[in-house]
Amino acid sequence: MLIATIDNVPGKNVEIVGLVRGVIVSSKHIGKDIMASLKEIKGGEIRSYTDMKDAAFDAATERMVKEAQELGADGIIGVRYTAEFVKDATVSICSYGTAVKFVK
Repeated sequence: MLIATIDNVPGKNVEIVGLVRGVIVSSKHIGKDIMASLKEIKGGEIRSYTDMKDAAFDAATERMVKEAQELGADGIIGVRYTAEFVKDATVSICSYGTAVKFVK
């Protein structure tokens, strides 16, 4: 399945199937949160938070793709992501786009 941030695919005609999205809210284990707090003192990348956001983006994308597949789509265009921290060490990720079928 094609997943693209562009709003059209060069050389392809599309039929819009509908809006699709994927949402996840995830948090880190308290032990990892304590280690992250210690890392803040020293400075540098907080790898556990990076990993948490990467996993959340992947899960949101997978959910969006599953929804598109259930609609019989060939691709998703105009894909966007939103991310926000709901509270300490809890992140909400939403992916959304337009599910399309390629037509001749």
